[in-house]
Amino acid sequence: MACWRPGRQYARMSKDDILNDDDDSTTGDSLLWSRDLEKHSFGEFSFAVVQANEVIEDHSQVETGRDATFIGVYDGHGGPDASRFISDHLFLNLMRHARERGTISEEILRSAVSSTEDGFLTLVRRSCGIKPLIAAVGSCCLVGVIWRGTLFVANLGDSRAVIGSLGRSNKIVAEQLTRDHNASMEEVRQELKSLHPDDSHIVVMKHGVWRIKGIIQVSRSIGDAYLKRPEFSLDPSFPRFHLPEPIRRPVLTSEPSIYSRVLRPNDKFVIFASDGLWEHLTNQEAVEIVYNNPRAGIARRLVRAALHMAARKRVMRYDDLKKVDRGGRRFFHDDITVVVIFIDHELLGNSTSVPEMSVRGFIDTVGPSNFDFLQGVDANARSII
Repeated sequence: MACWRPGRQYARMSKDDILNDDDDSTTGDSLLWSRDLEKHSFGEFSFAVVQANEVIEDHSQVETGRDATFIGVYDGHGGPDASRFISDHLFLNLMRHARERGTISEEILRSAVSSTEDGFLTLVRRSCGIKPLIAAVGSCCLVGVIWRGTLFVANLGDSRAVIGSLGRSNKIVAEQLTRDHNASMEEVRQELKSLHPDDSHIVVMKHGVWRIKGIIQVSRSIGDAYLKRPEFSLDPSFPRFHLPEPIRRPVLTSEPSIYSRVLRPNDKFVIFASDGLWEHLTNQEAVEIVYNNPRAGIARRLVRAALHMAARKRVMRYDDLKKVDRGGRRFFHDDITVVVIFIDHELLGNSTSVPEMSVRGFIDTVGPSNFDFLQGVDANARSII
């Protein structure tokens, strides 16, 4: 049975903390920080984050153990509350459901997402009296689990998982594993119109961008309670989120798209990233960068490639973009989180000596927690980054 055992180290992912040793000192971008290369159960991984918002809204985590690897990228909007909540609870919900059923499956992953949504809406209900805008906070949610040679992926929103596989003539080929739940996609607009035939304003073009109810682009999320339940509607004192008429049925859903595949020998790596990366790089461009460069620092390389493109679109150099501080950077690019998971197939059928650890993004507090999975192993600590 797959098992994440106790973590053995404490660390924190913050540019003011240990990652000063690993920040992008070669380029002088103080808002970009990373880990070049770490081990996971079936290979190695690299991750990088660049901040654009005044308060970063992306949270992320990689949980590694003897027989399984968990990856989460959570792209928040309206604030960091939802993405932080997912980072704190989704993995634990997955462990609980998997332990009860004794396995990992698409249904287990779906149940873990549902439990996380229920938990966050409970938090909203308890908090909205003193913090009404928490009803307008939400997050995209991209999750991957590698277990027993199978990759499971769940997605809500427009973060993306892309696998790089060797095709004919040993050329690397990109395959998108997730579906973008974004109103910019014609199929998403048609889906919304079919679900809301009596609402002529379910999708509206606003300032050149398709938005649901003229407000939000993503059609699936954790949170965004005001677009799911009438009890969380916001009054006219919050004009950005006020709806002229109460919703009669949920406008957004927390139902994830689920994908699974048995990993094949030609599957070399998977890129998990928030939409900030994909706004500037195509799937094929991203996998070619990964395939044609050393593993160490590859996530940082992807982020820098996106930042060069963001600067070029504004007819400026990356060196000039680096001088723009957080908050101001949001006019040029979004918060970007990238995790690259390399798959070493000779390890898929064997237990490895990788130290079990938890690598998590932007956690305010660190403390003991139960870190068992399927075998009921109690933990005294987790490694938090």
